[in-house]
Amino acid sequence: MRILLPQDCLLCGSAADEAMICGACAAAWPYHDQPACPQCALPTPAGSRCGRCLAEPPAFDRAVAAFAYRYPLAEVLHAFKYGGRLALSRLLADALLARVQAERWPELILPMPLDSIRLRQRGFNQAAEIAKPLAIATGLPLALTLLTKIRATAPQMGLPWKDRQANVRGAFACAGGELRGKRVAIIDDVMTTGATLNEAAKVLKKRGAAAEVAVWVVARTLSSID
Repeated sequence: MRILLPQDCLLCGSAADEAMICGACAAAWPYHDQPACPQCALPTPAGSRCGRCLAEPPAFDRAVAAFAYRYPLAEVLHAFKYGGRLALSRLLADALLARVQAERWPELILPMPLDSIRLRQRGFNQAAEIAKPLAIATGLPLALTLLTKIRATAPQMGLPWKDRQANVRGAFACAGGELRGKRVAIIDDVMTTGATLNEAAKVLKKRGAAAEVAVWVVARTLSSID
């Protein structure tokens, strides 16, 4: 994203002219460009479907990620999500837009919601801040409140896969009337195991989004055990 005044790079502190990230740091970003499972975006030989998705298919049909969740992109996301650097939302949305150009586009996009407690604590929903400029750039309809998180959950980090699934079970609700027969995409900042996105996709499909539920994320953790 371009701003009006010269500044230092968010990551290394060197001169970045009018950009938030200098050219050297931007060139080091870990693009997720290796062959990957089309359903969960984990690396696989020749882009084949992974064993987990074959054995236990998630509720979402496709997942794409602009980056692997590694340095320095992880630092950018941390500054955005926990440091309140909301100006980074356009930078992240542009990267995600470049990644999904070759995808079949949905008829509706919606951000992964936060519960009311987490939203008050943080002051903003990071997924919504990425989805807004993405909707403007693509012209896709954006539903900010269609999917809601109705129950606060414990942090997913560190929980085993099965515990993550149980942790988010029943945490989402959807009004659903405008979803019937549509292709939709859930926008989020980071995907780890995909348990939270899976639960959200289940709710969307139950409410009519049977055509396709895709997941578009800025970054994907590239280990199946995360």
